[in-house]
Amino acid sequence: MFKKILFIGLLLITIGANAHSADTSTTMLVEKENGTWVLQVSASLTAFQYEIRKHFAETPYKTPEEFQKMVLEHLKNNLEISFNKSNISFGNGMVKLGHETRVVFEVFGIPSKFENVKIKNTVFEDIQQNKSALMLFKKGFSKEQFILNKDNNHTLLLQVKDNGFIKTNPNKTNHASSNIIMYIGLGVVFILSIISIYKFFKPEKYVFGEVE
Repeated sequence: MFKKILFIGLLLITIGANAHSADTSTTMLVEKENGTWVLQVSASLTAFQYEIRKHFAETPYKTPEEFQKMVLEHLKNNLEISFNKSNISFGNGMVKLGHETRVVFEVFGIPSKFENVKIKNTVFEDIQQNKSALMLFKKGFSKEQFILNKDNNHTLLLQVKDNGFIKTNPNKTNHASSNIIMYIGLGVVFILSIISIYKFFKPEKYVFGEVE
């Protein structure tokens, strides 16, 4: 119980700190008691305003209601979440405006059992040095925090292990294949270079005939 209270306290401190910074945000996926899931994205109002003005420059909002609709659309367009390689879908959403602005969505398509989760969050990609804290709350799982930023292309692939989540590299296979091809290429170049050098320095044999 103490650990749970401590974690919630630290979480509230983190979210509160994010409310004062335009380059930080928090994304939470939470499983409710009935097995349904909700998604919450929290950030400063300044951060949301910056992104909306940039992406909806041709149709600027005139009322808070228009701004809220644009926020919901922006999140749907810039949040990709999949479980076992199947994308989730967004249900009803609501925006609570304030110094710390919160957006909450119902989400569907999350299986009761899954092996991996992939999240790509480019909601605040246009803000320099932005970073987003990601937290997944599933019953019976350990509570951990991950960071999405420019260094990981705002993308994380998480594997389920021992009732928790561990990070894996989504491009690991591609990097490995690229390295193998690179090493093979270097090997071929090296062998061809050795052959060329050998031929260059190899003494030529001359056959002398009799002079008549």
